[in-house]
Amino acid sequence: MFAFSPRQTTVVATETRSQQIALGNWQGASFPVENFQTYTSPFGLRQAPDGSYTEEYHRGLDMAAPEGSYIRNWWTGKVVEVSDDSACGTSVVVESGQWEHIYCHMRGHVESANGGRYLIDREGGIQIWEGQVVTAGVRIGRVGMTGRTTGPHLHWGLKYSGQWVDPALVLRAMYAEQTGQGRVSRK
Repeated sequence: MFAFSPRQTTVVATETRSQQIALGNWQGASFPVENFQTYTSPFGLRQAPDGSYTEEYHRGLDMAAPEGSYIRNWWTGKVVEVSDDSACGTSVVVESGQWEHIYCHMRGHVESANGGRYLIDREGGIQIWEGQVVTAGVRIGRVGMTGRTTGPHLHWGLKYSGQWVDPALVLRAMYAEQTGQGRVSRK
């Protein structure tokens, strides 16, 4: 069971054998990408994106958007890592209580100054420092094609207490709350 309580709101996600359920108050959370077009790769086992016949476990949700579209922080938290040297490309990791949200394939690169590290995208007007607190909805980067990618998209990953969570589950719960449908389940 997952529980998260920022500012007296409670979020619970439960995974049972064949079903996942998300309950709670998701007010204050932000959809993570502007100019969203479509979901291009779900969380879970998938065929390798290079077209080969190998399978791999995809630990996030890929959201296509035009290159340069702004990426917004999902939930208020602290930037715990900026990176530009992995298959994730230029990336930001934000910690919100026991949640970690990971944003990959962004424009820009990482620089160091005054003993700290930051992601810089001068053209997009973005500068995000490790240790910085970022509120929900604030622009933290732009969609790019850095790292291992076949097209412009945001790879958005979520962890709760160190365990990977399907971001689509969270988005469905957020949508259900906004439309008054309450509980969301996936079978």
